[in-house]
Amino acid sequence: MANSPQAKKRARQLERRTAINKTRRSRIRTFLRKVEEAIESGDKDAATAAFRAAQPELMRGVTKGIFHKNTASRKVSRLASRVKSIS
Repeated sequence: MANSPQAKKRARQLERRTAINKTRRSRIRTFLRKVEEAIESGDKDAATAAFRAAQPELMRGVTKGIFHKNTASRKVSRLASRVKSIS
């Protein structure tokens, strides 16, 4: 338990940041899920559109400190190859 005023303030700030990061991560996962669903349905146009919408969201997660840059790049790369493989 935080005792000093500084530690109490940091605990409050951490709660706020955690809530914000949780909503951002959830939003990104929603975009990724839409791409996954389009890939599984086999609809190349929908998958491409969903991928184009998801890519900037993932990179925004990097700038906001939710994902590491390499993690986001890896996810984008794998999604791109899966979208490309739809025939």
